[in-house]
Order: sequence, then C-alpha cells, then structure tokens
Amino acid sequence: MKKALCVGIDCYEYINDLHGCVNDANEVKSALERNGDGSLNFEVKLLSATSETTYITRRELKDSIQSLFNTESEIALLYFAGHGSFDALGGYLCTSEVENPDDGVSLNDIMGFVAQSKARNNIVILDSCHCGSISNYPEMQNFSVLHDGTTILCACGPSEYAAEKNGHGIFTSLMVEALYGGAMNLLGEVTPGSIYSYIDSSLGAWDEQRPLFKANISSFVSLRKNAPPISITDLRKITQIFKSKYEEYPLDPTYEPDKHEADNKEENKEHEAIFSILQKYVKLNLVVPVGEEHMYYAAINNKSCKLTAQGQHYWQLVDKKMI
Repeated sequence: MKKALCVGIDCYEYINDLHGCVNDANEVKSALERNGDGSLNFEVKLLSATSETTYITRRELKDSIQSLFNTESEIALLYFAGHGSFDALGGYLCTSEVENPDDGVSLNDIMGFVAQSKARNNIVILDSCHCGSISNYPEMQNFSVLHDGTTILCACGPSEYAAEKNGHGIFTSLMVEALYGGAMNLLGEVTPGSIYSYIDSSLGAWDEQRPLFKANISSFVSLRKNAPPISITDLRKITQIFKSKYEEYPLDPTYEPDKHEADNKEENKEHEAIFSILQKYVKLNLVVPVGEEHMYYAAINNKSCKLTAQGQHYWQLVDKKMI
C-alpha cells in the first residue's frame, strides 16, 4: 500500500493569502493516484484551504501528518504547498491561523514522526518558502540524521522564496511534469531522484530558487509508472544483439530496408528486424553508429554501431536479470 497526504493552503487569517497552493495539491493528487495505464497507485488524502470555512489548523495538519506515518505501508508521502517560515529554532509549515513564525507545524516535529514511521519508505516534499531550512539545523536531533528509507525534496533553500507562476508553484509545476513522464526511465518509472534532477536541470542558472534533495536510502522507489518509451521485450534484446557491452555490432546493406544507395540489394528479414530495434535504441541514446553520422549510412557503408554509456548501463541491468 502507498499512502500520500497532499496539503494546499491558499487562505490565511492573519498573513497574505496565496493563489496556487490548492491547485498544486490537486495536481499532485491526480498525478499520484493512478499510473499511466490507469491502474491504482497511491491512496491520497487531500487537505485544502480555499476560504475561511475551510481553514486548516495547526492541530488538524499535525494530526494528519502523524496519522500518515503511523500506519504500515510501502510508501508514506507528504506533500505540502503553502507559506513557510523559520526562526532561530528551525522551520515551520504555516497553517491558516498563524500569526507568528513559530505558530505553524514544526519541521522538527514532522521529522520526528518520520523517524518513528511504520512505513518502509518515507518521502517529504515541500513547496514553501524557506523549506530548505529542514537541512540546516544540525542541533535539532530529528534533522541531524536522516533515518533509513527517508527522502526529502524541497522547492528552495533556507534563505530562498518559492515562487508562483500562472496559478501554480514553479517547483510543483515541474514536479508534476516529471511525474507524468518527464523524469521517467526506460521502464517508465519516476523516482524522487529523477524528479529532483528534472527540476534542477529545468531551472536556469539565474533562477532565484534551487531545489534541495536529501536522502538516506538503499534504492530509489517508484512514485509513478508511465508507458515506457520502448517495450520491455525489445529492451531485453540488447544482450542478444550485443554479446558484450563493449563490442561493436557490424552492419551491412542487408540490415537497411531502404537500399537505394547500396550496391547489394539482397534482402534479409532477420537483419532488418534487428536494425529496426537498433534504430529504437538510437532514439533513446542507447546506441550510436560508428564512423558515420546516421545508422543508414553505417549499414550502407559496412560500418558498425556500439552502445553508449547509457546503453552499457541497461545492457548490464538486462544481463543481471534486473529488467
């Protein structure tokens, strides 16, 4: 079982309202609830504050977070979008009734719940100002050491602000893009690490916020599975075509179905089928032609092709029966 708590707070009693947090929480909920093929993924609880009648109090948020991490599950994921604050003692998530920086839910309390979590994997994702302060207070015992199976992903550093654009947080917009396939691997899986990499590479060098990522894990977990860009059957053929990850695969005109520039017009359906798979590998940066710019000319001119570094990685995964 995978559980997620998605929280979006737009409406505040004493401080400025926000405008994109509830939208963001709903977008994350939709992305997590089902995989790309429509199968169930996370069981998601949504808390959203859109008006005075739906204020989210400190007690309600704290109790909901504690409940999330207090039951056994494969993954327990917390997502929060709203105001954030910090003082000399650490960071806080601001609930609707806050007046002072330390009125919200303490990040140290949250990490205390994570430290005692019954879930195998615990993920905290924060899109709020100053949320990177979660990693900057070593004197706070719940922050100083990330317990096994814990991942933290924050929109910005401790002194930075999390920006909104077009009714959504910039960080969350990129995260949702990543979940829907922007950060997937060749198996269609999206992990916290790939989300961080996608967001970090999407933000320019002059952007005023940088995402923060910290983890203490033995392996990444999949947060969403999308349709892979290549079938698993075709991907597994990589070890049949390339007998070792370092060897070059020789080509000749019989591999290219369109032989109008070749002297040899001989047809070989088996070779053409292999060449079709090799072309798929090229599109995914698994294979490159040797001595020619395009695979067509590598075949016509009796050259070869070889695995890229990424291709060698997937060759090794298939060889070890990890795919």
